[in-house]
Amino acid sequence: MTQRTVPELIAVKRDGGALDEREIRRLIEGFTAGEVADYQMSALAMAIYLRGMSPKETAALTLAMRDSGRVVKLGGPERLYVDKHSTGGVGDKVSIALAPIVAACGVRVPMVSGRGLGHTGGTLDKLEAIPGFSVDMTVDAFVKQTDALGCALIGQTADIAPADKRLYALRDVTATVASIPLITASILSKKLAEGIGGLVLDVKVGRGAFMQTLDDARDLARSIVRVGRLANKRVTAILTAMDAPLGRTIGNALETHEAIELLHGRGPEDLAEVTYVLGAEMLRLAGLEASERAARARMEQAVHTGAARAKLAEIVAAQGGDARVVEEPDRLPRARARVVVKAPKAGYVHGIDALELGLTGVAMGAGRTRADQAVDPAVGIVLRAVRGERVKAGDPLAELHVEARAGTKPWAARVERAYTIRSTPPALGPLVLETIRK
Repeated sequence: MTQRTVPELIAVKRDGGALDEREIRRLIEGFTAGEVADYQMSALAMAIYLRGMSPKETAALTLAMRDSGRVVKLGGPERLYVDKHSTGGVGDKVSIALAPIVAACGVRVPMVSGRGLGHTGGTLDKLEAIPGFSVDMTVDAFVKQTDALGCALIGQTADIAPADKRLYALRDVTATVASIPLITASILSKKLAEGIGGLVLDVKVGRGAFMQTLDDARDLARSIVRVGRLANKRVTAILTAMDAPLGRTIGNALETHEAIELLHGRGPEDLAEVTYVLGAEMLRLAGLEASERAARARMEQAVHTGAARAKLAEIVAAQGGDARVVEEPDRLPRARARVVVKAPKAGYVHGIDALELGLTGVAMGAGRTRADQAVDPAVGIVLRAVRGERVKAGDPLAELHVEARAGTKPWAARVERAYTIRSTPPALGPLVLETIRK
């Protein structure tokens, strides 16, 4: 049979046809080698965006992207290596607390994270708020630290799924980001390259998430679980609410501080709940506990005894950071000034628009609108009132952490508008919406 050309393969997908595994692999190998042009891969991405892919095609794309770089070989039993990935939300600092907790319980966590872009924050930016902490590491050093300490927290290297990095850059400028097959392949290609045996996916749902409806979140979750299984990995997707920010802080140092507070047995209940639900599933996938109840008890014990804090201190020290922040989180960068946003009337906080607060944080310098922008680790927003709480007129709703008070009036106005206050208490829905294992 004559081998079809790249334009012919694009046309097949444009017209709703299916590509076989060899054709998909040839496209990705050619793209990585520079033999398939960026404009051709952009055309293919648009065809996939419009026509979709079957689970078999999506699995083939995922594995081809995984194999475009180095696939990590870790030292212990594969089942013990479990990672967690979030689709992104406002105030989502779960990874910083979760990784050391589950590592202290015996799970090995080789975590490759990303930076914030748009209205959602990135784990790497939050970790870099710790003085001296480096997220850059060779693959060999990543493997060594994961096997020695049970956890390493790094960014994507040039060796891990380079095809994904190049393809995402094209998707970002061709309006093809929001494609479930392409999102699935992007997430899983990086995670499978880590050498993990299992993955827990936190799919955020709501106003502050990329997936704003439950149906869209389910579609993505099922796609990733299905493709993960086709790749012979244990994958669970947990859908969690993201209409309001998670926890009480937005901003890199503020969120890192709050995550560390959780390791001291303090911190907001919603952050603790999501952390323990995801962590319990990681322990289950690793085969260390059979039930969520037993897994949660094991995690709570790791926090109570200080084992989780000790683990984070080890990780921070190994990656060049000031490990003293684990016991003294006030060592993290702090903004010079505070601006209080007050309630315009009395009542109950019914809602807090996570998207609006996320965008306000970006405008303040806590996030970025371009990948090459720097962030200010100290600035951000602290929520003084959250959903369900009663406030009086003039009570603090939130606090802006800024370098100077001048020019903050528009930000304060946006934060005030993000709050909905009504005369009756709200009905608070669940944080954990659904668990998908098949």
